[in-house]
Amino acid sequence: MEFSLAHPAIKAFMCGSLSGTCSTLLFQPLDLVKTRLQTVQSSAVQPGSGRVGMVTVFLSVVKTEKLLGLWKGVSPSFVRCIPGVGIYFSTYYSVKQHFFSDRAPAPVEAVLLGAGARSVAGVCMLPVTVIKTRFESGRYNYGSVAGALRSVCQTEGPRGLFSGLTATLLRDAPFSGIYVMFYSQAKSTLPSEISQSAYAPLANFSCGIVAGVLASLLTQPADVVKTQVQVNPHLFKRTTDAVHYIYMEHGLVGFFRGAVPRSLRRTMMAAMAWTVYEQLMARMGLKS
Repeated sequence: MEFSLAHPAIKAFMCGSLSGTCSTLLFQPLDLVKTRLQTVQSSAVQPGSGRVGMVTVFLSVVKTEKLLGLWKGVSPSFVRCIPGVGIYFSTYYSVKQHFFSDRAPAPVEAVLLGAGARSVAGVCMLPVTVIKTRFESGRYNYGSVAGALRSVCQTEGPRGLFSGLTATLLRDAPFSGIYVMFYSQAKSTLPSEISQSAYAPLANFSCGIVAGVLASLLTQPADVVKTQVQVNPHLFKRTTDAVHYIYMEHGLVGFFRGAVPRSLRRTMMAAMAWTVYEQLMARMGLKS
C-alpha cells in the first residue's frame, strides 16, 4: 500500500516516530546528565567539594568518557523513542478523532487525552526505558540493548523489565496531560494572523516551551523516584522505599535533583516533537 493511502493513524505513527528521532538525537546529552545527577550518592561526594551540579557532571563525563560519552544510552533511547513517540501520537490522534472530531477538547479533557496516550506508550516501552536509564547511569556494563534485556531477564526475571512502572506512569501520564492542556490552551490564544502564517511553526514551538517547563517542574519528583527504582532494583522493591530513601538521603530538595537538565530536555524535545509532528501532518492534509 502506498504511503499516501495509509490509514491516518499509521501516518500519525510515522510522523511521531520521525519527530522522536530528531529530538532524541539532539537532546540525549541532557538526559544522561540528568540521570547521573539523580544517581549521585552523598557518600561519593568528597567533603568540601561543593555542590554537584549540571556543569560539573557534564565536564566529568567529557573528561572521563570523551565527548561521545554524552550520547551513552542513545541506542536504547532510539529503540524507546522512535516507536514510543509513534505509539503516543497515533494513540493521541485516534482517540482525539474519535471523541473530539468536531470540537477542541476542554482543558480537563485535554489532560485525560494526553495522559491516556502517554500511559499506553509508557507501558509498551517500559522495558527499554529501564535499559536506557541503566545505560545512562554508568553503573552497568551492558554491551547492547538486546544483551541488556537478556541480562535483566536472567538475573531479575521478566518483572525486572517493568521496575519503576508506578513511578513512570506517575511521571509520564501527568506530564503529557499537563503538557497537552497548556499547549492546546496556549495555541488557542494565538491570533489567526500568526497561527496561519509562515511563523506558525515558531509560534507552536514557543507554546511548547511554555507548556514543557510547567509540566516538567510539576512531575520532577516522580522522575527522580523512577530513576532510583530502575537503577537500584536491589535496594528498592517498592516505589515507597525509593521515596523514603531520597527524603532521608537528600531531603525535599532531593526530589528536584536533575530538574534543570530534565526541564531543558523534556521541554525542547516535546516542543520539537509536536512542532515537527504538526507540520508533517499538515503536509499530509490531516488535522493534528
